[in-house]
Amino acid sequence: MNDAIAAYARGLDPQRAAICDRLSQLIDAGLPNATSRIWHAIPVWFIGQNAVVGYTARKQGVMLMFWNGAKFDEPELAHSGSFFVGQIAFDDAAQIDEAKMARWLEKAGTDIWDMVGMRNAFVAKRRAAKAKTKAGAKAKAKAKSRVKTKVRTKVKARVKPRAKAKPRRQAAPRKPSRKPAARKK
Repeated sequence: MNDAIAAYARGLDPQRAAICDRLSQLIDAGLPNATSRIWHAIPVWFIGQNAVVGYTARKQGVMLMFWNGAKFDEPELAHSGSFFVGQIAFDDAAQIDEAKMARWLEKAGTDIWDMVGMRNAFVAKRRAAKAKTKAGAKAKAKAKSRVKTKVRTKVKARVKPRAKAKPRRQAAPRKPSRKPAARKK
């Protein structure tokens, strides 16, 4: 058993710790090629880079989750969330049916949801859309500048050249005002 996963179980009350220990033993035996670690604060087993099975301690008991469990065709595994998680809750270690666990783990080891590939495809699609938007904006700006240039040249072509300006006439000299000059006292 992984030391971090053992430490996770030691931090729980005895009843939930017993459930976690039993689940860890069964998962390690059922998925010998899987690697285990604490992922998002819970014990999870991976095949390659894909999460396969994990569990989390709840207020009452422990929730066992299979990342592709909704596709296992097992009525005991309740579908949870927007992906393919199938889960089952245990309140006591005695509730764990070893035959069912072995069947679920066999399915988990062969029917793996490729969440890494799905995430990479999603990121690539988002990047392509962003690049397309950026390229479209550049093309639009370039086309807009071309249109402005064409409009300016057309406007310049329509303007008739001006005739030479006539010289201005000089204003006539001012006549003295008719007001009487102010008297000095």
